[in-house]
Amino acid sequence: MVEQVINVGLLGLGTVGRGVYRILKNNSTGIEQKVGARIEIKKILVRDLAKNRGIVPEEGLLTTNISDIVDNAEIDLVVEVMGGINPALEYSLSALRRGKSLVTANKDMVALHGRELFEAAEANCCDVLFEASVAGGIPIIRPLKECLAANRIEQVIGIINGTTNYMLTRMSKEGLDFHQVLKEAQDLGYAEADPSADVEGFDAARKLTILSSIAFNTRIALDQVYVEGITGITAEDIAYASELNYVIKLLGIAKESAEGIEVRVHPALLPKSHPLAAVSDVYNAIFIRGDAVGDVMFYGRGAGEMPTASAVVGDVMNAARNLLKKVPGIISCTCFEEKPVKPMSATLTKYYVRLNVVDKPGVLAGIALIFGNHEVSLSSVLQRHTTGNAAEIVLVTHEVLEGNFQDAIKLIKELPTVHQITSIIRTEGD
Repeated sequence: MVEQVINVGLLGLGTVGRGVYRILKNNSTGIEQKVGARIEIKKILVRDLAKNRGIVPEEGLLTTNISDIVDNAEIDLVVEVMGGINPALEYSLSALRRGKSLVTANKDMVALHGRELFEAAEANCCDVLFEASVAGGIPIIRPLKECLAANRIEQVIGIINGTTNYMLTRMSKEGLDFHQVLKEAQDLGYAEADPSADVEGFDAARKLTILSSIAFNTRIALDQVYVEGITGITAEDIAYASELNYVIKLLGIAKESAEGIEVRVHPALLPKSHPLAAVSDVYNAIFIRGDAVGDVMFYGRGAGEMPTASAVVGDVMNAARNLLKKVPGIISCTCFEEKPVKPMSATLTKYYVRLNVVDKPGVLAGIALIFGNHEVSLSSVLQRHTTGNAAEIVLVTHEVLEGNFQDAIKLIKELPTVHQITSIIRTEGD
């Protein structure tokens, strides 16, 4: 019997690329038995041939010329782990247009240019697989596309950024402030020197774009996602949340209703009883509700060399099986509907509001009157700190239309008895 071989071109040999190389080498026997063919790395694209990467690939594997991969007739499958948009997108499209299936871990490229990638794959009868683009080693793309495909997905709520989850965990456990934990996260390598993609919510928004498009079978654009980061969260907010029996998490939230899809990333108070509330440190978790399956949750490491490489190699194995059966493209784009996306003003949620006000009778009544006039009702009120003639009040609302709440807040800010609205944080999961 002639041994079957699937040849792979690897674009990038950074953190994830090294993990892919190691798994394909170290687990080659088991992978061959599970796939029915030997998977070999034929070429690896790098920027610098002389760079020390902690591994020494075989002689002749490294190249700085992309044509050695995309124009190589012996290469069946391209694995993109370079990151960023360009030249990763250009190289990926070139591979697809030459009939080579693509595996990528690139959330930015998939979120912003998924349509182009899928159209190129369909036109050339090949795969685009991207399990590692969301939540690292946690299997979530394939479960949504296959295992949960019989369901009408009602909601997807996830902790999908490990950096911010680590920071909020440290703030909760140690009472530290935002800037302290950010420096700690940077020192540990969890946060970049420029942490804005994480702490401003942009990284989570890209991942949510991908998840919601798959879950609701409609293409969600990144600019349709409401995004708010954690830079305004304080140790005081976390302490108040705990007193109210909540934790604060940065959540990616996607829900479908009769009015359309809502997609948003923001910090939220989450009941301590919610399954996501116990997800701490750099771990990720995604909570899904389907009409048939009910509630399910996927949990694990959302980043890192080996967890992410695990997902990449899993996709490589699936693409290899499809190539052997000559049926690539069987789980291509699932965005076959066009559903409306609700504006943020049309969403329903509850709110935590912290205010610094004049400490005198009638102040709370004036605030409550404005809320009442805008159909915002209060479920709880706390008053804790009084200094001189100032008092701190914490309010939690019942579920309210976002537009009504924001209109009320504008008027409350103008009250002469309100010094400052210190914090506004939504609540989820009650």
